[in-house]
Amino acid sequence: MFTNRYFPATRLRRMRRDDFSRRLMRENVLTSNDLIYPVFVLEGEGREQPVASMPGVVRQSLDKLLYTAEQAVQLGIPMLSIFPVIETGKDNSGEEAFNPDGLVPTVVRELKARFPQLGIMTDLALDPYTVHGQDGILDDSGYVLNDETTEILVQQGLCHAAAGADVLGPSDMMDGRIGAIRSALEDEGFIHTKILAYSAKYASAFYGPFRDAVGSAANLGKADKYTYQMDPANIDEALYEVAMDLEEGADMVMIKPGMPYLDVIRRVKDHFKVPTYAYQVSGEYAMLKAAAQNGWLDEEKCMLESLLAFKRAGADGILTYFALDAARLLKQG
Repeated sequence: MFTNRYFPATRLRRMRRDDFSRRLMRENVLTSNDLIYPVFVLEGEGREQPVASMPGVVRQSLDKLLYTAEQAVQLGIPMLSIFPVIETGKDNSGEEAFNPDGLVPTVVRELKARFPQLGIMTDLALDPYTVHGQDGILDDSGYVLNDETTEILVQQGLCHAAAGADVLGPSDMMDGRIGAIRSALEDEGFIHTKILAYSAKYASAFYGPFRDAVGSAANLGKADKYTYQMDPANIDEALYEVAMDLEEGADMVMIKPGMPYLDVIRRVKDHFKVPTYAYQVSGEYAMLKAAAQNGWLDEEKCMLESLLAFKRAGADGILTYFALDAARLLKQG
């Protein structure tokens, strides 16, 4: 840093005075290319269900989702991330997760047929499919079994890849699952299928509205996910998790949640210099929406400022429920 710049020879406000000079020295820029839109899909036709805890977010059947996908394409959003709302077929082991005729593979096939240029990412986790709401198979004590869960995740990943998913997003936090999924993809010839690993997924209190949206909150009840998701107090452990996932074959890594973990995003990006993503989770979205609805914040300005914060912290892209609204504003200039 400069140590010999003094006032009045240096007036930092000089470069802030005019719009053109502010634009010329802007260090980070947010565009629609940085956005991934998470969507909730329902079984059936002609269905839309508002998510009460996430104003503006709806669960949609496939026919309705096609209109949403078309908007994303028109707005230049590169990818949708698909989260299923499973209403029938849940069990203790989540076997519906790899049903080739299930909800997610059906949705993926149709989206890729209609919008081949739109990236489609699927969530690899068992919580939407289990009666207990956990991300894996339980033993008699209620502990999530690692290796047995990974076997199911591998089958789920192959099922989604066969349906045409461009990106798999393992969000379960099982040890070794990235390597197992990558090996299976290679063995089956899915060499172009990308993995965006939820490498540093914290056991956060900010996930509540999402669990309402996918219907796992009631099943989970008072149980928690502390034995597999990360302790919010840790950051060195996040670097360890990222390193392992990259060694096992991840193409990209994710930090989740986003805003409370900007320091983690920065450490990961500085250390590994790989494609790094953040998830602006449901609780972050709900807080901004609630404050705006009460007239306490300017929704548009705070939305864009929060997204820019992820870019400044080092994220290459952001999963956000604001994606459509943000892209519209950015398109307006």
